[in-house]
Amino acid sequence: MKKRVVASKNASEFLIVFGLLLLAVLVRGQTFGNPVIGFDEQFYLLVGDGMWHGMVPYVDIFDRKPIGLFLIYAVADGIGGDGFFQYKLVALGFVVATAYLVYCGALRISTPFSAIVVACLYIFWLNFMEGEGGQSEVFFNLPMIAAGLIAWRAFETRRHVLRRGVETMLLVGVALQIKYTVVFEGIFFGCALLWTHWLVHKRVGVLMLAALLWIGCALLPTILAAAWYWHIGALQQFVFANFFSMFGKHVGNQIYGSGEIILILLPLLLLSWPCWRRDASTRFVCVWIFASILGVMVMGSYGTSHYGMPILVPATLAAAPFFAAAKRAKLYALIIMGLLFIAAQVVLARVEFLKGGNAAARAIASAARPTHGCIYVYDGYPALYMLTHSCLPTRWAFPGHLNTQDEAFPAALGIDPVAEETRILATHPEVIVTDTPAYAGVNLATHALVQAALAKDYRLALRYRTGAVRDRLVYRLK
Repeated sequence: MKKRVVASKNASEFLIVFGLLLLAVLVRGQTFGNPVIGFDEQFYLLVGDGMWHGMVPYVDIFDRKPIGLFLIYAVADGIGGDGFFQYKLVALGFVVATAYLVYCGALRISTPFSAIVVACLYIFWLNFMEGEGGQSEVFFNLPMIAAGLIAWRAFETRRHVLRRGVETMLLVGVALQIKYTVVFEGIFFGCALLWTHWLVHKRVGVLMLAALLWIGCALLPTILAAAWYWHIGALQQFVFANFFSMFGKHVGNQIYGSGEIILILLPLLLLSWPCWRRDASTRFVCVWIFASILGVMVMGSYGTSHYGMPILVPATLAAAPFFAAAKRAKLYALIIMGLLFIAAQVVLARVEFLKGGNAAARAIASAARPTHGCIYVYDGYPALYMLTHSCLPTRWAFPGHLNTQDEAFPAALGIDPVAEETRILATHPEVIVTDTPAYAGVNLATHALVQAALAKDYRLALRYRTGAVRDRLVYRLK
């Protein structure tokens, strides 16, 4: 009888995972053939692909993201093919696994039906926050929810606190090597674990030893990464890119981005209201929401909606009691999910219209393909380097590093962007790719240099319209 019950439970769990996988494929399927859905992830794939050819992040190519994110993209690129579909496949796996853990966590405070509903909500809401592809948040949400569920269990049961604290902080450490903004959620988990440990043992010395052990676990992946860079003689580049360069940026007006995040998350946060009226166990999830919001706010960079994705995990968990308690909950859930599915597809279509899709990427790549030397993407798709099989003309290959005012400082990049722009243009790249009109917040100095070089030495080879007003421009050397 016991074996039969276990087999039945395993079968139902399999069906839930399969259902979440099917839903994720349907919700995200529009993106699978599009190599240019997000500028950030195009660049992450470029770095991951370069790692297979000896490129060392921070040494041969500059960025601020931790090495763990690039390793994920390197693994995805190593699956085969051109990498653009493969990284989306890996991201799909992370999304489904995260949604399943949302379901598992929601079971603790609601019914199986409501747990399934909020797991689906997580999949839907990613599309509204630029999470339809492989943004870093799509990946680090998985270790963070795993860490949160373990810390929550320790907080609830007050059993095996030391071991569960080690497991929690190791997972936080892994997430830190995908993006450092998870540190504030990690601090919340640590504080909850310390409080629980104190309630169990009430010995200051033992508590301090536990705290040191957990901090060490959280820092271990970062220490290992730093040790490897020290081993190859590149610790200075690693430390600057990972820890100092972010303070050299001058973040511009964030009002639009923060307002967008609030509007997108507000319906979900309103659904979480019943969670506040329960016991201390559910309030753990509510405080988790505040920790994730604090992490977004303190980092001070939330110009676009994807920065709010860490809030999705605890917010969807907290919404579960609503669907467990509401009258006609099944009807509400059916209507909400139907509307969300339609809205999610409209959003993806809108994004492709504005940014361009596979047709735009292939046409621009065809016009930009070099016969010798490198192309230079001053503004536009970082994916063009891979699509044209071009070499990189600069270590600062992400266009935003040299073409935005936020980055226009040596303290942010380690070099003077005007000097680097001058150096690149002096090599006379065979092709220069840019956009018009220039985005708000453009680096006026580097923009003027590029425009002067285009007028003097280049001819327009292709003008490709995306959206209502944006043109993607390909210039070839005369």
